[in-house]
Amino acid sequence: MLEQFFHPQTFREDAIFLSTPHIIILAIFFSSVILLYLNRNKQCISSVRWILLLIIILSEISLHIWSLATGQWSIQNYLPLHLSNLSIYLCAYMLWRNSYKVFEVLYFFGIGGVMQALLTPDLFYTFPHYRFFHFFLAHMAVILGILYMVWVKKYTVTIKSAIKSYAVINVIAFFVFWVNQLIGSNYMFLAEKPSGPSLLDYLGPFPWYIFQLQLIAAGVYLILYLPFYFKNRKAW
Repeated sequence: MLEQFFHPQTFREDAIFLSTPHIIILAIFFSSVILLYLNRNKQCISSVRWILLLIIILSEISLHIWSLATGQWSIQNYLPLHLSNLSIYLCAYMLWRNSYKVFEVLYFFGIGGVMQALLTPDLFYTFPHYRFFHFFLAHMAVILGILYMVWVKKYTVTIKSAIKSYAVINVIAFFVFWVNQLIGSNYMFLAEKPSGPSLLDYLGPFPWYIFQLQLIAAGVYLILYLPFYFKNRKAW
C-alpha cells in the first residue's frame, strides 16, 4: 500500500474536478476556514501559524524528494514559477517573519489564484495518492495562512496594496512568460491552457486569454479589497 501511495502511476485520473474526493476535501477546507474564524480570538490559535508553516515546508521538501526519487522532476515542471508555488513560498516567509510587506502583496493573488487551484485543480492523482494530499494540504495552508494574518494578526490592506500586488504579479508574469518561451514550460499557464477543467476554458485562445485574465484579476482584486474598504468606512 505504501508503494502505491507514492508510485507515479497509481491512483491516476483524467481529472478530479468535482469528484467525490475533491468535494470532500473542499468541505474539509471550508470547515477549517470557519473554525479559524470562530477561534480567531482564542490564545491557543497562535499555534496555528506554526502548524501551517510546518505543513508548507514539509509539503514542498517532500514534493521535490518524491519527484526526484520517481524520475518526475524536470525544469519544465518543478521550478517554483506557478502562481500557486510562488504563493506557497511567499506564505512560508510571511508566516515565519509575520511579514506585513509580503502579506499585502500575497493577500490578493494568494487568495485569488490559490482558491482557483483548489476549486479547479490541475491535478491527475486522486485519493489516496501522495500527490493528492500534497496538493490540497499545501494550497489549503496558503489560504488559511493569509486568513490567519487577517483574523488573528489583524492585518489589513489598502487600495495601494492592491495596486502594488497587481504590479508585482504582472512583473512576475512577464518574467515567467519569457522563461516559458526559453525552456518550453507552461508556468502560470502563460503558454497554453491547463489540461484539466478551469476558468480559462471559457476564455479566448492563446494569447488573448492572457489579456482577459488581466481584467478578471482586476475584478478579483476589487472583490477582495471590498471587505477592507467597508471596514475602514465603518471605522470613520
